[in-house]
This record gives sequence, C-alpha cells and structure tokens, in this order.
Amino acid sequence: MASVAGPPDLELEPIGSEDEDYQSAPPDYQVATYPADYTLDGLHRKWQLGELIVPDFQRKFVWTQAQASKLIESFLVGLPVPAVFFYRERESKKFLVIDGQQRLKSTFFFFEGYFGLERSGRRPVFRLKGLSESSRFFERTFDELAEENQRELRDSVLRAFIVQQLNPQDDTSMYHIFERLNTGGTLLANQEVRDCVYHGKFSQFLGELNELDSWREILGKPKPDPRKRDLELALRFLAMRDSRSYTHPMKDYLSRFMYKNRSPSAEMCDGSRHVFERTCEAVVSGLGERPFHIRRGLNAAVFDSVMCAFSNHLGQVPQDIRGRYKALISDPDFDKNTRQSTTNVDVVRGRLRQAETRLFGR
Repeated sequence: MASVAGPPDLELEPIGSEDEDYQSAPPDYQVATYPADYTLDGLHRKWQLGELIVPDFQRKFVWTQAQASKLIESFLVGLPVPAVFFYRERESKKFLVIDGQQRLKSTFFFFEGYFGLERSGRRPVFRLKGLSESSRFFERTFDELAEENQRELRDSVLRAFIVQQLNPQDDTSMYHIFERLNTGGTLLANQEVRDCVYHGKFSQFLGELNELDSWREILGKPKPDPRKRDLELALRFLAMRDSRSYTHPMKDYLSRFMYKNRSPSAEMCDGSRHVFERTCEAVVSGLGERPFHIRRGLNAAVFDSVMCAFSNHLGQVPQDIRGRYKALISDPDFDKNTRQSTTNVDVVRGRLRQAETRLFGR
C-alpha cells in the first residue's frame, strides 16, 4: 500500500539572520541539577495525580510493544536503565518530563495492563512480547506476574535528574534545557519545543487561531504546518505588536512572551482573537493571498512589520493600500531591513516604523 504523504511544510524565505537567531544559544541562567531516585510505583502515582507531566511531544509515543517489553524485563531482572530528566516548575512544583517519556509511558502502560492509548475505542492488552520463550515473563501481563515479581517491579528504582532554574526568577530556561536534553531522535523545531515546555491554555489558543481561513490564505497553505512554523508566525505577530519591549534574540523574546501568557485571561484571548482575525481579513482584502511571499517563501520580517502596521489601523485602510505596499517592498532601506540583521533591535523597530509610515502615513 502506498504511503499517504502528510501536509507539506510551510516554506519560509531563507534569511541568514533569521537562521542564526533560530540557532542562538541561551542567555545567562543559573540552573541547579540534582539526582533523585523514585520507585516506578511512585512515578506512576505522580502521573495519575497530574504531578508528572508528559508533554504532547511532536514524536509522541513511538515504541513498539517489543521495545517496551524489554524495558520491563530489564527492571524485573535488575539490568541498568538510563536515567530520565525532569524540569521542576517554580510555581506548581510539578515535574515536566524533558527526556524519558518512552520509558515512563511503557512502564505506566504495563501497570495499567494495556499498551498505548485508546484508538477507535480499543486498547490492546499489554503482554510482554519479544522476550525469550523460555523467560518466566514471556507473554505475561502485569496481573499475571507472580506477586513477588509485581512487588519487585513496583519497587524498582529509576534514577531521575531534576533540573530547576534558580535565576532569573522564572522558568524561561525550560526552553533551552529541553532543546539540549531531548534525545527523541528528530530535532524539534522552535515552536514544537515551546508547545512542549509552555504547555497550557495559550498554546491551545494559538492552535485555534491557526485554523482561521484568512490566516491560511495569508500563509498559502490550507493545512497546519507539521513543524508548527505557522503557529510560530502567529505568536510572532502577537508578540511584536509591542515592539518597544522587543529584545534580541527573537527566539527568546517569543519564548518569554509565550511563558508570560501561558495562562491568559478570557479577556486577553478575546481581545487577541479579535485583533488577529480582523488583521488577517484586512490584509487579505487589501493585499490578496500570500502577500508576504516576496521572492521565495514567506518573508518573516516583511510579515511581522506589515501585519503589525495593519493591526494598528483596522478600519482605516487606504484605498490605494496595494500600491503603497508595492512601494514599501521596493524601498531599498526596507528591503535591507527585511533581509539583513532582521532580529537586531534597531532593525526590527526601524522596519516596523517604515511599514507604519509608508502604508498608513498621509
């Protein structure tokens, strides 16, 4: 059977300064890391109580039943198992799993007796597969293990390394810690990392905005981007509307904005949704579909400056806005500010000012 291709990636115009910012190293943090040993039963209890959070990773749970079975056998016979990494959130004191979700979920699934999450109303029984047929654990479920083996498994110890940010007094280092410690195999894109570590209501809110028809017309892609670059652009627009607070690098500015608004009020969501929807509608009406694909791919610097300018003049769009826009992107200074040093503080504020003046000035 031929494989079904997923939705194509959103194409962004290659800009050196954007790529450098994307790969930028973390600012100065003071972080403490210490080891702790937990029984598997204790970790399962934390997970059930919501004190151990396994984020909705882009990779999700990918182990086969045979892989998970060999992990369980390792615990039962006393073989060493690699440690997991948790981030301890400052306010909630809950643990966010940075690395180790495959091991943890395999264990939790075995305790529960079923492998994986429910699909189409079904959840297969978790029997230990892929072991030697002479193993006393072969094809056993947790309930079918001898009582002493059940106790040994529940009391088995898994070492965890707990990471906690000491300074500054927030949790913004989570992004860089996850980025460096996650060993999932596929490198996650920036917004994929943010959705993992800044999980919550605001992340869900961005997902709702991402479905807007006029927004999809601006991007030129009817379906969400598998690497969440469209979500990052929506986040960038919301964050850049207050350019006075912008600091370099863009990568960390967007992360701080998402962290700060992690649990937004209903009023904040309603206001942001209103501005986002009206801005997208005004841009499509005035400039047409895919207006920011200037050369090859969407130019993120043109995007944020023009979108922010439109958002400040909703209901006041000039009749000749398309001609003004063509003049703007033909301006040598604006062209330079959207192709070079695009995340520099002065350049960012300069191009937003240029877009504001050229598009909506009298």
